[in-house]
Amino acid sequence: MRTEHTITFNLTLMKSHFLSPLTRGLSALTAAVALSVTAAAGAASADGTFLGRLHTVREIASTVPTNGDVNPYGTAVVARDAGRLHRGNVLVSNFNNSQNQQGTGTTLVQISPRGTAKLFARIDPRRLPGRCPGGVGLTTALSILPGGWVVVGSLPTTDGTSATARAGCLLVLDSHGKVRETLAGGGINGPWDMTAASHGDRTDLFVTNVLNGTVAGGGNEVDRGTVLRITLKRHGNRPPQRLRTTRIGSGFAQKTDPAALVIGPTGVGLAKNGSLYVADTVKNRITVIPRALSRGSSAGTGRVVSSGGRLNGPLGLAIAPNGHILTVNSGDGNIVETTPRGRQVAFRQLDNSGSPPGAGALFGLAVDLDCDAVYFVDDATNFLNVLR
Repeated sequence: MRTEHTITFNLTLMKSHFLSPLTRGLSALTAAVALSVTAAAGAASADGTFLGRLHTVREIASTVPTNGDVNPYGTAVVARDAGRLHRGNVLVSNFNNSQNQQGTGTTLVQISPRGTAKLFARIDPRRLPGRCPGGVGLTTALSILPGGWVVVGSLPTTDGTSATARAGCLLVLDSHGKVRETLAGGGINGPWDMTAASHGDRTDLFVTNVLNGTVAGGGNEVDRGTVLRITLKRHGNRPPQRLRTTRIGSGFAQKTDPAALVIGPTGVGLAKNGSLYVADTVKNRITVIPRALSRGSSAGTGRVVSSGGRLNGPLGLAIAPNGHILTVNSGDGNIVETTPRGRQVAFRQLDNSGSPPGAGALFGLAVDLDCDAVYFVDDATNFLNVLR
């Protein structure tokens, strides 16, 4: 059953403290969905923000396929028809299996804006065309390339705990949902989130990695998280070829967590000027890596754009049509809009279930093709929702 929730304005932008992300168990599936939500705008007027014109949260469809996979993470909008992919639909990756074990989800679900959900792919870790250390556990790293090629990250475990987490890989599927290639090694180590930029017959993938020494750290902070730029060359019906890998970001904080499995650099978004924004989750901030498309060396963690305030463990990240940065929090159910200069100008509460309200419910997000709505997955209900 679909529900709609109207959002009202509150013109006060209060500060909140960072809370560690929480992962919801299956009991969260029955959590109350009703929202009593508030939107806020900073000094800028509501009309000057992207979120200022979005007022309603609506459930679209369940992300749970027939095999029972839960914990939806990645979200990508299909830009063009190709094979079984249909323009305007949303592709969602599941991180957990039906037993709610993290790092064991194997399915991608395609959902239409009207709520029709179909299985796009169920990936058998025993039948991969190449190497993927540890197997399959689909993460937030999800992009759709020209020609309908789908790239999704895998950070697998054998039992849902960080003790068995392995490096994983990037899985490349064709537009019919068949895995045609794996990209492993060369710095890929726990691919956690991703964005892509295509130009001519080339595509640059920008991938955050969260397993560099993290498991050995035993829950302590390890400042070795990375951002890789992986350049691919597309060949029509043949899988894209990996040309080179450049580490453009390094030194990001990461750590294992008994509830969230692992916490580290998550969402990335590429601005029109070539700057790459990164959700630095552990440090509760957004940073920026300049010249991400062309730089040949690491910028470290980049320059801090914004920290604290309404940010509360930012995870998923997207660039709004007005150039502002959208992030969703792990510590509460809020989406936050931040300008490139670092001003937090608006926020919305998208989920207030559980305790603390909304904690652990949000992860992947994507702006729709008409640039007037935001799709997001809700891990508390295992639904794809839309804010419009």
